[in-house]
Amino acid sequence: MFALDVAAHTGRWRSRHPAEKALLALGLLVCAVSLPPWPGAALSGAVAAVLLVGPARVSPAVVLRAARVPLLFVATSTVPLLVTMPAPARLSVDPAGPALAAQTAGRSVAALACLLLFSATTPLSDVLPRLHRLGIPPAVTEVAALTYRMLFLLMDSARAVREAQAARLGFRTWHTAYRSLAGQAGAVFVRAFHRARRLEEGVALRGYTGSLAVQVEALRVSPSFVASTVGLLVTIVAATVLVRAAS
Repeated sequence: MFALDVAAHTGRWRSRHPAEKALLALGLLVCAVSLPPWPGAALSGAVAAVLLVGPARVSPAVVLRAARVPLLFVATSTVPLLVTMPAPARLSVDPAGPALAAQTAGRSVAALACLLLFSATTPLSDVLPRLHRLGIPPAVTEVAALTYRMLFLLMDSARAVREAQAARLGFRTWHTAYRSLAGQAGAVFVRAFHRARRLEEGVALRGYTGSLAVQVEALRVSPSFVASTVGLLVTIVAATVLVRAAS
């Protein structure tokens, strides 16, 4: 499993209702996206990060490991904002570029922290079965669950094939490495195809009628947690309005 999934299944907030964590994380996300970058988005991201490593007790190493690829994408995406091209074949530094790049990067990092707050504390297996109550068709949630499950199976297959190739010196040179990667892709595709067919046959033999019955753990929504979340969101909005009015 991914480190983020392990943290979600073993974390301190594992027993909380997904609706509580969705209200908190998505509420902070809305604030990070809709409020001005300073101080609205900055406050939302900072609060999400503090809650993530504080009350939720998620390891900072896990958070950084999960955020490194999105942060790299944010860094590379903001570089073009620093320059402008007023004429063909002429590239120059945009005077307003640094401020725009900083605002975009800050809002993106804040939104990322809010999304990690939800994904690092809420397993997908707790969310998908409850989406039926929101009117999501069962076929959509079941395809998502099967895709999520198959992702780990494909990773295990790719890891097993790679270890077997490495044991046979398949990555000794560039030539053998390219040939091993091509063989690995083919082997993983064949294994995925066979697993998907076996899964389809197994579901059909068990009398699949259009939906998979899954037992969902009964969790109660905490009124105090919901009230604290609403108060926190209102505080962020009020602080943003006051700071913007004072400036």
